[in-house]
Amino acid sequence: MKIDESMKLDSQLCFPLYAASRKIVSLYTPHLKPLGITYTQYIMFLVLWEGDGITVGELCKKLRLDTGTVTPMLKNTERQGLIKRTRSEQDERVVVITLTEEGRALYKKAKDIPARIGSCVKLNKDDAVRLYQILYTLLDS
Repeated sequence: MKIDESMKLDSQLCFPLYAASRKIVSLYTPHLKPLGITYTQYIMFLVLWEGDGITVGELCKKLRLDTGTVTPMLKNTERQGLIKRTRSEQDERVVVITLTEEGRALYKKAKDIPARIGSCVKLNKDDAVRLYQILYTLLDS
């Protein structure tokens, strides 16, 4: 069958983004498994370690995920004893997420992960910065 060039896999921007994302996330798995957390939990913790006590809505916005994805993860993480979810005193419709002592202690166990992952990715610093900027340009467009 003759197809348009634009319909070939190698012509799709989405495919290398998808494949690269899967590859990068898979690099995290052996580092996160001993901590008992998933990649999505890890990026949630990055947000919480930066600023504890945020709302579910704020977390969703920072992670660029919807509440349908985030809520089950929060429930599981709370069952693990790593976070606590409470209703806001100002507005009980708002749920605030705070780290438990165990969740704060996880930071020390995870803080060398970025360097370990960085050593696995063969990009020089300039290319990494440029890629980061391009990806955020894409996300923000």
